[in-house]
Amino acid sequence: MEDLKNIVVLIDADNTQLTKLEDVIREVSTHGRVVVKRAYGNWKKEYLKKWEDELKRLAIKAEQQFDYVAGKNATDIALVIDAVNLLHKGLYDAFVIVASDSDYTPLAINLHESGVYVIGVGAKITPESFRNSCDEFVFLENISGEMQEQEMKSSSPKRDYLPERAQSKGAGDESIEEIHNLLQIASDKYQDDEGYVNVSSAGQFIKRAKPDFDVRTYGYIKLPGLLEAFPEKYEIKRYPGKGTVTIVAYKCIGNK
Repeated sequence: MEDLKNIVVLIDADNTQLTKLEDVIREVSTHGRVVVKRAYGNWKKEYLKKWEDELKRLAIKAEQQFDYVAGKNATDIALVIDAVNLLHKGLYDAFVIVASDSDYTPLAINLHESGVYVIGVGAKITPESFRNSCDEFVFLENISGEMQEQEMKSSSPKRDYLPERAQSKGAGDESIEEIHNLLQIASDKYQDDEGYVNVSSAGQFIKRAKPDFDVRTYGYIKLPGLLEAFPEKYEIKRYPGKGTVTIVAYKCIGNK
């Protein structure tokens, strides 16, 4: 995916964790320039009072939304209205919805159909409908402590996995077999005359097929690390690209 130029970040404060807020902004910023940052909530509520200092520090605009009826949350409606209004300005090429609520599925579908790139950010409990309505979905659990992970990676340049998560291949997530199947499909579709497929092309295909795919879910920093953990399934080849770029490709060698 090319760098995005004008990103909108809309945060449902009732549906995300304050402790993850800075990590979310850093994660989104890796995609491009964030130009709109708004958080929605009824800031009079006791459990949201701690948000003020963090919103100020991160320069996130706080949008107040009162609950018009007791027991009913109007925050999501306010967020949706603002998203549609911002979309109609035609200034932004990506929208990030930070929430774990399936109620945002219709909004994500509408934004996607309008031609903008849609990123969802939420906990692993987020319903599949919302995750699949986005172009990309990032789990909050994967971006927690991102700075510590980057420091670890810098100190050990040859390490391409996260040791605290990767106690075993695909630790903690049985859906690794789904990823192997998608890697096989990518190989069948994109392989060259020698049977190799560019890892970057495979990763883009998997993301389109499974928007919530994130290699960190399985304990690795990048896709090549996952591939190298299964030498019985994949053969890896590296060769120089333009400038200092190294291209990584793989060939499926295991049972299909």
